[in-house]
Amino acid sequence: MGNTIIKGPGDMDVSALRDHLRGKISIICHHNADPDAIGAAYALARLIKLIDPKAATEIIYPDTASQLSEKIISRYNIEASNKPKIVGVDAIIVVDTGSLIQLESMRPLVEDANVRIFIDHHGRDPEIERLATIYISDEDAIATCEIVADIWRDAGLEPPKEVAEILLLGMVFDSKHFGLGTPRLFRAAARLMDLGATLNGARELLQSSMDASERIARLKSAQRLNIYRAGPWLIATSNLSSFQASAARGVIGLGADVAILAGNDKEILKASLRSTEDFYAKTGIHLGDDVTKPLGDLFGGAGGGHPTAAGVNGVGDSEKFLAKSVEYLTKKIGEKSQIL
Repeated sequence: MGNTIIKGPGDMDVSALRDHLRGKISIICHHNADPDAIGAAYALARLIKLIDPKAATEIIYPDTASQLSEKIISRYNIEASNKPKIVGVDAIIVVDTGSLIQLESMRPLVEDANVRIFIDHHGRDPEIERLATIYISDEDAIATCEIVADIWRDAGLEPPKEVAEILLLGMVFDSKHFGLGTPRLFRAAARLMDLGATLNGARELLQSSMDASERIARLKSAQRLNIYRAGPWLIATSNLSSFQASAARGVIGLGADVAILAGNDKEILKASLRSTEDFYAKTGIHLGDDVTKPLGDLFGGAGGGHPTAAGVNGVGDSEKFLAKSVEYLTKKIGEKSQIL
């Protein structure tokens, strides 16, 4: 087992991490890297350069970055791509990634590295824990950017304005524009605003309009909905081959307490689950730990995420996954389901 660090405010041994922030370092984000992942990666790259001006760093991700992330990458001229360039890295840092399966084509790079550092705010993953040299797993943090901002602070350093802005962007994005705010998150955001970051700037950059393909996917998901009642709760499922996370958010907006969207992309099964805060508060069912992790194991992949937002990557038929998800979820609720 690696050197596992479970971080609470102020109790991280920064020196253990700082010793590895030198030399040639690849910083890896998850598939479809979101603003929290890109922000955390960029802030770490800048921190490494401050600690070791001769360091060589790169930010990479499997396949693609999200549309919002591409806007951030363009605005701040961040060098990030899906093609690794550094040969013979001294360490690999993986950010905002709760499961190795999210690394897709980058997974062999991580497994072959001598030093593997994971920084994440999802639930702890046993496979990552076995692999990690250092594992900073802090589920109390709303965003990975919040953890990285704390790393800057605990190292006794202040991020320059542009780094503060990108860290704030990640926090705003993952907190749903502070809809999931905590006192700790607000304190971290206030520190960044003291350094010049602004909420107006973050909101402006994170505003986006859905393109036609995403809107069509949402509409198709609504056409295909199956609706179940389990006690007082409404569970909606739909089969969709792309934009599952966006469609799941849309279904919650239509009135579902839980939305389960799944589809097949060739042989790969991808699913996204969302629930309302009210559902989590009253049932205590954590979509990441209680639902998607066991379903990920059942479908030959991995699952995980947050209490009200989680996903699964695996193999198998998406219709079977949706049926099993409803069966599993209603059993956790303690009620029989009735299709409406």
